[in-house]
Amino acid sequence: MSTIPDLEPVANRMREAAQGVRDGELGAPTPCERMSVGDLLDHVLVLCEAFRRAADKTSTTAETPPEPSVENLPDDWRAELDRRLDALVAAWRDPAAWQGATAVGGIGLGGEAAGVVALNELLLHGWDLARATDQAYIGDPASVEASYAFVSEIPADDTHARKGMFGPVVQVPDDAPLLDKVLGLSGRHPDWTPPLP
Repeated sequence: MSTIPDLEPVANRMREAAQGVRDGELGAPTPCERMSVGDLLDHVLVLCEAFRRAADKTSTTAETPPEPSVENLPDDWRAELDRRLDALVAAWRDPAAWQGATAVGGIGLGGEAAGVVALNELLLHGWDLARATDQAYIGDPASVEASYAFVSEIPADDTHARKGMFGPVVQVPDDAPLLDKVLGLSGRHPDWTPPLP
């Protein structure tokens, strides 16, 4: 990788989407199957800490992430998310984070791969959160391009590689915006809307 990605822009998009969530929306559905808005927010809090520790090389392959649940959200989840996003961004600005071996979610990865996965997770879940709560989401071009480079390398027919990360590929038009192509390759429908009550 010639240039180390900066996670701050995509972290800020996540921050904006989270700040726009109203308390009454925590039980609302999201594009992530079987995850409510509150469950997704808990997942984001956990992944921020997990990927920060991956950058610091303080995580191990013996760790397994907990099942996301709105019940785990602290009362000050917005402030806590701010803190964790800031720590995540700072950790991945250290060039050493992108080198050597690390682990996240119990899976061993190279530092560079872990950093790209962190960026991709923030991008996709920022979109998930915004879409679930009727907010606009505009991905910053550098993050969208980095995510596209990552998801386009995962074969559509490799169910093992996609398991736990992405659903089946959703076809989008060739002239679709790059973000829509990222969403489709990650198994999301770019035109997803919450189901009617």
